Amino acid sequence: MKLVIFDCDGTIVDSQNGIFEAMVHAYGVLGKVPPKRFETISIIGLSLPEAFAVLAPGESEATRRELAQQYKNAFVDLKRDPAHHEPLFPGAARVIEILAAREDIRLGIATGKSKRGVVRLFDRESWHDHFITIQTADDHPSKPHPSMILTAMADADVGPSRTVMIGDTTFDMEMARAAGVGAVGVTWGYHAPTLLTGAGAHVLVDDYALLPATIDQLIADIEAAA
Repeated sequence: MKLVIFDCDGTIVDSQNGIFEAMVHAYGVLGKVPPKRFETISIIGLSLPEAFAVLAPGESEATRRELAQQYKNAFVDLKRDPAHHEPLFPGAARVIEILAAREDIRLGIATGKSKRGVVRLFDRESWHDHFITIQTADDHPSKPHPSMILTAMADADVGPSRTVMIGDTTFDMEMARAAGVGAVGVTWGYHAPTLLTGAGAHVLVDDYALLPATIDQLIADIEAAA
C-alpha cells in the first residue's frame, strides 16, 4: 500500500486571491499597512501564528493574535459570499479521482488550512470518500514540523518508504524530509522551483497528469535505495 499526502492551498486549490484579500482586511481593521501580495503568498502553508510571526515580527504577541482573528473573520465572510470561488488547479480533480480509484493507494491531506476549510472543499467536490486521513493546522504544529505526516502514516498504516508528500512550498518539502518520506514539489503553486529543490524536493512536477507515474517511480526509487 502507498500513501499519497496532498497539501491543499497552492497544490490542489488556487486560493491566493482570497488569502490576500483576507490579509488586507485584517491589517485594515487594526489600522496597519498590509503586507504586499508576494509577502502574503510566501507564508501560505504556515499556520496563522507562524505566518504572522513572519509578517509582523515587530508587533506584540497580542497584536499578532488580533491580526489572526481578524484574518479568520474575513476569510469566513469570504466563504459566505456566493461570488467567491477558489478554483482547483487544472487537472487536480481528474488526478485525484484516478489515484482514489487505485487499490494500492491511500490518499491524505496535510495542510495549514483549517479543518472547516477542508470539509468545505470536500463537500463541494464530493471527495469525502477519497481521503483516508485529514491533518490540519487545527490539531498540529505548523509546517515544517513532521507531525501531520507522521499522524497520517499512522492513520493509513503505511510506512515512510511508501509515502509521498505533494506540495508547492518549501514548508511542504522540509516537512516531508523531516518525516522521512518522498517529497514531490509542484511548480504551479506559490514557491519557486529552485526554492523547492533547495528545500529537499526529490522531484518536481509541472503537470498534474504526470503525478501518478511520478509517485510510483519515486517510491520505487526510495525502496531500491533503502
